[in-house]
Amino acid sequence: MFRLPFELFLALRYLRPKRTSVSVITLISILGVMLGVAVLIVVIAVMSGFDREWRAKILGFNSHIEIARAEQNATIRDWRTVMSLVTNLPRVQAAAPSVLGKVLAEVKLPNGETLNDTPILRGIHAGLEPQVSLIPRSVVLGTNDLDGRGALIGKDLAVGLQLKVGDRFSVYSPANVRRIVDNAKAKKDEAILPDELEVRGIFDVGFADFNALFVITSLETAQDFYELGTQVHGLNVVLSDPFAAPAVQTQLRQILGPEFRVITWMERYSELFNTLVLEKNMIFFLLFFIVLVAAFGITSSLITFVVQKTREVGVLKALGATRGQVVWIFLSQGIVVGVIGVTTGLGLGLLALHYRNEFLHFLSHIAGRNLLTASIYKLYDLPADLMASDVGMICVGSLLICTLAGAAPAWTAGRLQPVEALRHE
Repeated sequence: MFRLPFELFLALRYLRPKRTSVSVITLISILGVMLGVAVLIVVIAVMSGFDREWRAKILGFNSHIEIARAEQNATIRDWRTVMSLVTNLPRVQAAAPSVLGKVLAEVKLPNGETLNDTPILRGIHAGLEPQVSLIPRSVVLGTNDLDGRGALIGKDLAVGLQLKVGDRFSVYSPANVRRIVDNAKAKKDEAILPDELEVRGIFDVGFADFNALFVITSLETAQDFYELGTQVHGLNVVLSDPFAAPAVQTQLRQILGPEFRVITWMERYSELFNTLVLEKNMIFFLLFFIVLVAAFGITSSLITFVVQKTREVGVLKALGATRGQVVWIFLSQGIVVGVIGVTTGLGLGLLALHYRNEFLHFLSHIAGRNLLTASIYKLYDLPADLMASDVGMICVGSLLICTLAGAAPAWTAGRLQPVEALRHE
């Protein structure tokens, strides 16, 4: 028959619910640890989820490395030769050319109203683009056919301009604007008409900024808009390992020389990810104080308990209990409270993560507005990425705090002398 050590047996016996202030403080301590662990798990998992989803969406839409000419507004003339040099490197998976720049989009509604926006026009190579981005595979309405004057637009941009598949909209390219300015300076009456694009498809890459800012056309259409001929603005490079970008960047700079500018995704989005890491670390340390406050409750209850059980401690020592055994009786109470609080907190945190979006939608309904604004948080649903290392750090750290919270009262109880304890009673 399994028998508990008498230290743990007494600790569990003393923890039985009774109508005393000590029991109430112990219950509050357990609830404090539970809520602290649950909140920590939920917040850290959500912050890690944002980091994972932002990285996945950004790298799915953009490349790991961008290559452009060092001079401002310069273009790459013989881009096929440059691309062949780039793709010969071992860790380079694929590369594709692109043309990128701002345009003015104009939509005339049937009621005569005019809608305007300034999206970014991105010209892609139909054959090479599927190897470097998820754009061709992210079309949710229509097709990804970009022949002629076809275009893909993000779903948020489509909503803003009230466009659907098959609609046409006007685009003023930089070349159009330049001609208008030149005619105005020369006082010519020549009318400069905008180009027209047809919406062939609407894409959703899961990232609000990209869905609201980009118009995708064929490489030839973008080159025509920017009067580039066969030149391109840059090359997008995808690696087998995104985190190898700095090493490949060094190799590319040696191969291409100072005429070219090589930018990694880490450099381009460093502020975004550094801010997220800083916020995650700060929130982690701030929320850990919830567990620390609960630990003070454990200390308070054990101090009160040691005072109440002074006579019992004296009797135990008179019967031959060692100082270490007495210490373990009271230290075990802090450990048991910590185990119960951490275990229930872990379960509550996992449950909250599972129903996080349902709970968010409920709160949004109560508040009367969307609490996860896509324009701010970039995503449409609340992400979560629960890593074993984070769970282990939270649970072990919380349990360690609870154990240390009971160390001082337990040590005080262990130092009591039998005669003094009985005389005190």
